[in-house]
Amino acid sequence: MTRLGYQLPNFTYPGVGPEELFDVVAAQASAADRSGFDTVLLMDHFYQLPHLGDPSAYMLECYTTLGALARETRNVRLGALVTGNTYRNPALLAKTITALDIVSNGRAQLGIGAGWFDVEHASLGFEFGTFTDRFEKLEEALQIILPMLRGERPSLDGKHYTVNNAMNEPNPIGRIPVMIGGSGEKKTLRMVAQYADEANLTSPVTELEHKLEVLAGHCERLGRDRKEIKLSQHLNVVIADTHEEAYADMGNFLGERGMNLETMPEELSQQILSMVTWGNPDEVGEKLSAVMAKGAEGITCSLPANGWIPGRVELLGATASRAIG
Repeated sequence: MTRLGYQLPNFTYPGVGPEELFDVVAAQASAADRSGFDTVLLMDHFYQLPHLGDPSAYMLECYTTLGALARETRNVRLGALVTGNTYRNPALLAKTITALDIVSNGRAQLGIGAGWFDVEHASLGFEFGTFTDRFEKLEEALQIILPMLRGERPSLDGKHYTVNNAMNEPNPIGRIPVMIGGSGEKKTLRMVAQYADEANLTSPVTELEHKLEVLAGHCERLGRDRKEIKLSQHLNVVIADTHEEAYADMGNFLGERGMNLETMPEELSQQILSMVTWGNPDEVGEKLSAVMAKGAEGITCSLPANGWIPGRVELLGATASRAIG
């Protein structure tokens, strides 16, 4: 499972239109493939998220793009961080992940979560439902998807989904690992303990040690060996050759979104800076090492402010590989 993953969280790059867009995406994936990352992951949304840009910013459909990246990479696993279960029928998702595994020669990974971004649901006509609905759907979906990926033919007459002897031919090339994303302690981490190979946390690093304890508790109650599950921490990173360049990259990213690091209140600027792992390679490496020291078994990184700048992905790969060992 994921030791070092690279996620592409945005597809809007300065001066890049639709005609050039995939080339920029493919260049990042290819750079990750040759610079120490073991997994490449895409955002699975249809509208951009509030903290990254305007809803109208470019957003490529995840699995079509992953299928294309299968031919642009050779080593990395490919998956979503993470698929919103609410807008993908589980049987169709099982077929989609299997197709990705076939075209990538056995490198597919299933990343899945309950779904949360109400704006795209309301706009595009996907049923959102209540918090309880979404987690009920996720659990039923896992009871369909996982058997289909394991060569079984499940039947389920559930509250939200129904399948009857659901076939999935051809089978995946190998065993497709399953990552559940999110940080909820009662539902998400319990489902990780019951169904998944990996938990990917989006909560602050300060909560990491507590989340590890919660996951261990769920494993104990369910009779699952905690050692069978890897826990990775997601981080937004801005790295450059110098501290000053990294700060400038972040300032440019925020400036394009109507924010100015230099003129905003200091309290706000410090809050924003504290949410990002940023700096030169020494600074970023030290912070990544600290995350691993808290108990993370892997790290997923995104470079929302400068991942498309040539050399940035390779710099992060080399830095992170040294930092996490």
